[in-house]
Amino acid sequence: MRYLRWILRLLVFVVLLGFAIKNTDPVSVHYFLGWEWRAPLSLVLLVFFVAGAGLGVLAGAAWLYRHRREVIQLRRELRQRQSAHEPALDVAREHRLQ
Repeated sequence: MRYLRWILRLLVFVVLLGFAIKNTDPVSVHYFLGWEWRAPLSLVLLVFFVAGAGLGVLAGAAWLYRHRREVIQLRRELRQRQSAHEPALDVAREHRLQ
């Protein structure tokens, strides 16, 4: 299994390297206010792919943070409800033992 992973990584690297070598033509990316960026197509694609992946990770992290806070709040509420019912349970247990 370990060798299969290394072979797959090498194959992906070779395919991406071939893509980068074949797409070295310069392209222009036009921004607002007349700004322009000239770079090879493979570099432009790599930069925008990394930026998109980073934004996706940030969105996922925000979702995860929100849900973790909700879980903490629900656990706290559960502990409070259990501690409120605990004295009544102790009295019932003592009554059964007698």
